[in-house]
Amino acid sequence: MITIKSEREIGTMARAGRIVFETLSLMREIVKAGMSTEDLDREAEKFIRSHPGATPSFKGLYDYPKTLCTSIDEEIVHGIPSAKRVLREGQIVSVDVGVCIDGLHADAAVTIPVGVITPEVQRLLDVTERSLHAGIAAALAGNHVGDIGHAVQKVAEAGGYGVVRELVGHGIGTRFHEEPQIPNFGTPRRGAQLKLGMTLAIEPMITMGAYATHTLKDKWTVVTQDASLAAHFEHTVAITATGPRILTQ
Repeated sequence: MITIKSEREIGTMARAGRIVFETLSLMREIVKAGMSTEDLDREAEKFIRSHPGATPSFKGLYDYPKTLCTSIDEEIVHGIPSAKRVLREGQIVSVDVGVCIDGLHADAAVTIPVGVITPEVQRLLDVTERSLHAGIAAALAGNHVGDIGHAVQKVAEAGGYGVVRELVGHGIGTRFHEEPQIPNFGTPRRGAQLKLGMTLAIEPMITMGAYATHTLKDKWTVVTQDASLAAHFEHTVAITATGPRILTQ
């Protein structure tokens, strides 16, 4: 069921979203070669819990064991932090995090270079982030879910990249995953209509190759089937009378 949030609820989600933003900013600052993804997770959880009333949304969600999802190179989403996963110069790592305050969630992700990356890989990150903002710009009352997906797809495919089909964005609020689903592809004017007070996690997942995916034996980590690199950017957005309001910045 699609839920409509009050101004008070959106304000609470913005408080959670600010902590999400600051957590991801911290990750951008500290990511470096030689760190493990467990190191990142430990710092993120400590930072989130330093804010009174804030808790990590992911930890325990569907029995997920960590605060972050940390997905390296060809891993698209849901990589589990581990002391064994040590970052190397030239890699990229997608960091996805959620925060809950007073029973309301916010969610965002960024893909971070580890040291110096090639111009080709930087372009993947840049286009993926541009596709996110194109999707957000389409998140207007009266538009449809298909308008968001179409906007994302248009930017990504114009850049020559694959748009993952099996994984989608989602509504968010008192539950971490709510309706509607927000695919990163679509046809304008199709799907659920966007209404004032809806809150959405818009999250393009874009690959340098084909869009087919595969889930690893840990039953969490989703990778590209052709081992091509993948980028993931995400914001939580509220539909307001003055346009989309990004709650995670």
